[in-house]
Amino acid sequence: MDSMLSQEEINALLSGAGDAGAADSGSAAAEDDPLSAEEKDAIGEISNISMGTAATTLSTLLNQRVNITTPSVAISNWDDISNTYERPCVFIQISYIEGLDGNNILILREKDVKIITDLMMGGDGHNTEGELTELHLSAICEAMNQMMGSSATSISSVLEKKVDISPPTASLIDMNDTISSDNLGKFLQGSFVKVSFRLEIGDLIDSELMQLYPFDFARDLYKKFLDSTDIGGTAEPDAGAAPPPPAPEPAPAPAAAPQGAYGAPPQGAPYAAPPQGAYPPPGAYAMPQQPYPQMQPVNVAPAQFASFDTSVNPIMMQENIDLIKDVPLEVTVELGRTNKTIREILDFSPGTIIELNKLAGEPIDVLVNGKYIAKGEVVVIDDSFGIRITEIVK
Repeated sequence: MDSMLSQEEINALLSGAGDAGAADSGSAAAEDDPLSAEEKDAIGEISNISMGTAATTLSTLLNQRVNITTPSVAISNWDDISNTYERPCVFIQISYIEGLDGNNILILREKDVKIITDLMMGGDGHNTEGELTELHLSAICEAMNQMMGSSATSISSVLEKKVDISPPTASLIDMNDTISSDNLGKFLQGSFVKVSFRLEIGDLIDSELMQLYPFDFARDLYKKFLDSTDIGGTAEPDAGAAPPPPAPEPAPAPAAAPQGAYGAPPQGAPYAAPPQGAYPPPGAYAMPQQPYPQMQPVNVAPAQFASFDTSVNPIMMQENIDLIKDVPLEVTVELGRTNKTIREILDFSPGTIIELNKLAGEPIDVLVNGKYIAKGEVVVIDDSFGIRITEIVK
């Protein structure tokens, strides 16, 4: 039959199908590539801007020079990180609550966390002995909260929208063990984006800081970055579109009327409106001046005051003092004073002896409304203490 194919034609078709299958598998492999080069470059640029601000914040917090180098973006998985990173380490999870949808993880060495927390507590950064405690994790969370808060502000300026984070959470992870946390376990399944930085803090820390992104979060960050860069750009005109109509030419400005052309009409004459489109200059419609009423002359002379007599009348002075003699005043006799720290005051108990700044037999101070006015000595009047004035302080 003429419609039947020969063996050579069948072999040719099969070989063509094989080539097409190979081409399809190659395109599928290309589609499986998680991130393109443009996406990696954009993520690296955003991370570089945000971590630059974070380094400044951390430097202010620690009072140390902090340097975070240009990031390196790569695709990684849990096995690669566990085989290359120091054990154990601290995972700090940052969640975005506004502007971005997702979270990422910062990884720090255990020793670096101890140095940072020691600097935050006023140390010199060398107190790194002992195990990592909840105090260390709480302190590093506060440091990362301020760092990533400033980083979110930088991302806000890049994306031109508000970006905010929730307080970070820290966990001590042994890289040899399986991740037990549900959130971290879901995050680290399969592959993810790894952004690596070199972290330098004074002469104390020179290590690697890693930031891990899920693919969905990285793609969303790249998309919002593209959207922000398109704002304000000029769109290319369509080749088939009709050209825009020419802008209308501005109408010529009306000629200004000469000065005084439209002055006030004489009294009793009808008012003639100016022609349409003519605008007289400012002041052309001057109101007729009215004569001011004449003011009556007045006499102006300098003020004269009686001179004050500097002499004081003793009688008047006595009468003034009599007016305030019944005003009550508080008289305080001060035996002595001393200064104590809070620790010493907390150790007070019945029987504690407090040494004052007065020597035995030294005169005591007499104060009236807190004002030091006299010295005296303690006496006993019947069953009460009294004070005998020995000196009036001028």
